[in-house]
Amino acid sequence: MHIPDGYLSPATCAALYAGSAPFWYVALNRVKKALHTRLVPLLSLFSAFCFLIMMFNLPLPGGTTGHAVGIGLATVVLGPWAAMLAISVALIIQALLFGDGGITAMGANCFNMAIIGPLVAYALYRIVAGRSPLTSVRRMVAAGLAGYAAINVAAIFAAVELGIQPLLYRDAAGAPLYCPYPLSVSIPAMMLGHLTVAGIAELIVSAGVVGFLQRSNPALLRATAGSVRNAPEKKLDGARGLQPLWIGLSILMVLTPLGILAAGAAWGEWAASDFSNPAIRQQIAAVSLDQPAPLHAPHGLLEMSQLWTAPFAQYAPPYIRNAAFGYFLSAMFGVGLVILAWSVMGRFMRGLAYRVPEERPI
Repeated sequence: MHIPDGYLSPATCAALYAGSAPFWYVALNRVKKALHTRLVPLLSLFSAFCFLIMMFNLPLPGGTTGHAVGIGLATVVLGPWAAMLAISVALIIQALLFGDGGITAMGANCFNMAIIGPLVAYALYRIVAGRSPLTSVRRMVAAGLAGYAAINVAAIFAAVELGIQPLLYRDAAGAPLYCPYPLSVSIPAMMLGHLTVAGIAELIVSAGVVGFLQRSNPALLRATAGSVRNAPEKKLDGARGLQPLWIGLSILMVLTPLGILAAGAAWGEWAASDFSNPAIRQQIAAVSLDQPAPLHAPHGLLEMSQLWTAPFAQYAPPYIRNAAFGYFLSAMFGVGLVILAWSVMGRFMRGLAYRVPEERPI
């Protein structure tokens, strides 16, 4: 679901950056007002979690791969606005450093996963959870359903964005300039894997971690609970209240090499050079409803795919020969960057929140 450079036209990319900007603006203002709480450490934690969980590729029907995103869990704990920022930071670092998603398509990827996803997750979670106690099974089920719906709605947005490209942008000979497959291919190809595998993974992650928090620290679920019937709650105990989650994050980071066991690329994330490889072209056709792939990469796709080369593309540091160890080092580096980014942003926004305006002479 990480759309690479070249699959969307410049106009589409610009429109989705513009569509994301108002949400980022509101989210930043809301987070800035909440800096007196423990929100920034939570943002670091769940942003890092989203970064890591997206590194675990899962085999999907037809031979492609997909992954959970952590949308449901981040939204239930942080709320939709903070979740937008947490997931956006993870996606931006993935694109800039690791080539997971394009820099021209960052607006689109953030719009789909970090904006539409949390809005869908929050609405469904509140509807299903109702006024049930924080520790009720109903809330755990609500979190799972919220995650499942969010990732699938994000996937269908991505499928539509890709599928409209050949309808809108063609060269003089009538060949697609960007994504070569129309809606009749992009929607079923994307949704089959997300409805059956990636969505279920998102459901399990969301429900499972919320269930853990209900037993260990239900106060973390209070921010998005709304009106709740009386139920026993625990209060956050400073850094110790988050310690189990940081330990879990560390374990997840150690396990990241498992994420490269699934073979095959995600649908719509092929490199430009793949279209000239007969074997890969057959694989592309097989996962695209047997619609043949073009003999060469579309012209616009080829040009835009050369705009940025990530220094650690595909989470494979060039100086590390062992793929599993390189993947693990990328996970460590990425998590460190996420935490650093939130540390810097937290200090900056805190400074803005508490800055006293200077007196002007009359």
